[in-house]
Amino acid sequence: MDFFFIVPVLALMTMFAVIVMAIKSKHDTEKRLASAEAPKSSLAADGPSK
Repeated sequence: MDFFFIVPVLALMTMFAVIVMAIKSKHDTEKRLASAEAPKSSLAADGPSK
């Protein structure tokens, strides 16, 4: 294997992994926002206050 072959392959694999993690995180966030059981943020106007 040549150095000029390995580096681009590793870069593409890294970019693919980051994209997959971003899509999963986006999906999880949207699922949590749609959930009625999710607790309100303490920064929200109608959230719990201390």
